[in-house]
Amino acid sequence: QVQLVESGGGLVQAGGSLRLSCEASGLIFSRYSMGWFRQAPGKEREFVAVIRWSGGVTSYADSVKGRFTISRDNAKNRVNLQMNSLKPEDTAVYSCAAAGPWAGTPSRVLEYEYWGQGTQVTVSS
Repeated sequence: QVQLVESGGGLVQAGGSLRLSCEASGLIFSRYSMGWFRQAPGKEREFVAVIRWSGGVTSYADSVKGRFTISRDNAKNRVNLQMNSLKPEDTAVYSCAAAGPWAGTPSRVLEYEYWGQGTQVTVSS
């Protein structure tokens, strides 16, 4: 049974930072590309960032480029999202997802097979 469990969400002031983590189990983590998505109230789920299974290639949504950094530790089955210079419009539920095996850097929801429950990020102005 595959499980993805996010942690690290919370309330932060605009301009602050948060670090999200997602721990995976039940799959061969090193074969899966890992993505982060977010969903704000009343909006569709949107792509944030993805890191390829090998860890060498990343891709970001334009809205977070230069502020967010995705990384992974295949030894610990973990993917992280460092979020800096947070803005109120970053407020959303953030979920990690797994695509693969041997996927590239997908950005569409339908390309992901497994999903976590999500963690709330709230940025106050």
